[in-house]
Amino acid sequence: MSPVESIFQEFIDAIQTATNADEFERVATRLTQRLGFQRFAYLRLTGETPMLISSYPKSWTSRYFQLGYQQLDPVVRRARAEHALFSWGGEASALAGNREQRRFFDEATTFGIRSGITVPIRSGFGRMAAFTLATGDRDLHPELLVADGKDLVHLVGLHFHCYVAARLDVLSASKLAVSELTQRERQCLAWTARGKAVVDIAVLVQIAPRTVVFHLENARRKLGAASIAQCVAEALRRGLLS
Repeated sequence: MSPVESIFQEFIDAIQTATNADEFERVATRLTQRLGFQRFAYLRLTGETPMLISSYPKSWTSRYFQLGYQQLDPVVRRARAEHALFSWGGEASALAGNREQRRFFDEATTFGIRSGITVPIRSGFGRMAAFTLATGDRDLHPELLVADGKDLVHLVGLHFHCYVAARLDVLSASKLAVSELTQRERQCLAWTARGKAVVDIAVLVQIAPRTVVFHLENARRKLGAASIAQCVAEALRRGLLS
């Protein structure tokens, strides 16, 4: 097993245990350092609210989104148009792009982001993500750091994207459902899960039977279920009734 393959295997073993954004950040930071880079960034654009997991300085990422740099960033623009891993930055950036883009690269450099490599990831329906390894060292050439392992770095980006989507999206959906379901809706679902009929729930919760039906139907609609039984099963699956 080559050194790069060993790094990749360690990454795969570690990412399977990650369950939140902080843990994903630690796994990717370890990989970044082992590959000879200084920072990483995973950016996903799926709507109005971007998702970012990175080791970039918080002062830079805050400014990045406040100024809407995701619309200007030449790396993001290139990731939207290409499929293969690519390198960017360095002296070439000082000459490439328009004045705003050159100024963007100059500003990024002041935060220790001079050059890097990026894995473009397409998600369909115009959605995209990008996994980036970056360095602020002017003497390091990103493409040389991964000269023998570009395919593995590409796999790293895809795996990171898939695991984040599988773990964090489900968690976010559950939290959203908890915030959307009212206390009364959860009560009615919980009693339904225990086999209680509408008339029984009405007595237990001290509301009218038609109000119980109202709450159950609201919960069914919010969870996207076709029936109350499916709604209960979905609520139990998401851990909403524990």
